[in-house]
Amino acid sequence: MNARKIKLSILDQSIVTKGSTAPQAIANTIETVKLAERLGYHRFWVSEHHNATTIAGSAPEVLMVKLADETTHIRIGSGGIMLPNHSALKVAENFRLLETMFPGRIDLGMGRAPGGDRITASLLNPSNNFAEENYLQQLEHLQAFFTDTAASQYGPILAVPQAPTIPSQWILSSSGGSASIAAKFGLGLAVAKFINGFAQPQMVADYRRTFEPSETFPEPQVLIAIMVLCADTEEKATELRKLMDYRFLQFEKGKFNEMVDHEDIKDYQFTPSELASIHQNSNRLISGTQVQVKEQLTKLANDFDVDEIMVSTMTHDQKDRVRSFELLAEAFGLTSN
Repeated sequence: MNARKIKLSILDQSIVTKGSTAPQAIANTIETVKLAERLGYHRFWVSEHHNATTIAGSAPEVLMVKLADETTHIRIGSGGIMLPNHSALKVAENFRLLETMFPGRIDLGMGRAPGGDRITASLLNPSNNFAEENYLQQLEHLQAFFTDTAASQYGPILAVPQAPTIPSQWILSSSGGSASIAAKFGLGLAVAKFINGFAQPQMVADYRRTFEPSETFPEPQVLIAIMVLCADTEEKATELRKLMDYRFLQFEKGKFNEMVDHEDIKDYQFTPSELASIHQNSNRLISGTQVQVKEQLTKLANDFDVDEIMVSTMTHDQKDRVRSFELLAEAFGLTSN
């Protein structure tokens, strides 16, 4: 196994756990970003989800202001802005304002999934027809706004405020199609293996091979995002994993507004069909002790030829999340800048 220096980053969804509230979920996210910076994580992204009471993170561009203001050097980003839900000009202005306030620290991670159901997506952006060509057009417009080349017959259209730098742009991809889009536009690629456990290294190889350099990225850049549960003991890791396996099953049934804790399911017996689904989802999640998780993550980085792993850690107890991040930082020798 090749030795490589691996950067670790965090994707946070501001989960509202059982018995908790949305304000507490946001407070946990703020606590987590401070911890991440202190431990030496490279970047911290927050997601966009809608019409799900168990997820407080609906507006990453708003939450990012607070997170960047509470920290000094860790990169802050969206994981991601679901571009079809928004006007490309408004996204450009939001992120130019973020870049103006926190220069050199802002990442614009983008995706094309609705971040919820299609009815809600249609209400967020009534002109959204979910067509790929419209998504590509939005990306083209975004590049024009960031390079100050957008114009109409009446003159230039500027995304303000003007700033000497622009945010770093990334495409979230769980398939080869989005990876090829990232390569075409010369943007970073974030492989969402926590969504598609069957994502293969060939996706990254094809992205690197077809990458067209851009002002933001002269060279291709890739990170891989996966769910991680790291614990002090195998028993604790198994407990955390069972709860996440159960949640995956509920998500697949469209049950996004029900949260349970380990006590609710500790005696639950998965059916054969549920076990089959758990097996299907197994590549989306890495769990175990510090040694076990480090070995699995190092193998993942080598298999995909990446130097950065973004971890998503959903636990019922914030203390378990904090401990997981601490163990990972220690395992990979992270140091705060």
